[in-house]
Amino acid sequence: MKFICKPHLKDLEEIVEIDTKVIGNASRLEYIKNAIVEERCIVAKTENRIVGFLIFNTHFYDYSFISLIIIEPPYRRKGCASSLLNHFVNISSTSKIFSSTNQSNQSMQEVFNANGFIKSGIIENLDEGDPEIVYFKSK
Repeated sequence: MKFICKPHLKDLEEIVEIDTKVIGNASRLEYIKNAIVEERCIVAKTENRIVGFLIFNTHFYDYSFISLIIIEPPYRRKGCASSLLNHFVNISSTSKIFSSTNQSNQSMQEVFNANGFIKSGIIENLDEGDPEIVYFKSK
């Protein structure tokens, strides 16, 4: 059973550990810490432990932008990303929600499509040879 909630600073180490498993280093520690302090982070918990997280902001033309969704590998394809997305859409302070993923990230594209997000555009030149696909959903 999974549930979504806001993390506390005491959860930082557990969240960074998940991020490190996925990207290979702890370079986003301060970014994650700031998101927790500013209440721009939500986590998915199952079996009383954090298994994934979502970070957002409202700096994208004054609309919500999901900047990061990370799920611990053993918990992927079990509805954690969908639970985080759906919860965020419900609590978003804006009527439009945006996010993005690389063209090479087929799994995340499937998650967006399955949760009612639609393609809204492409940004070239962020990652050489791997365009960023922007997704959109309205409340």
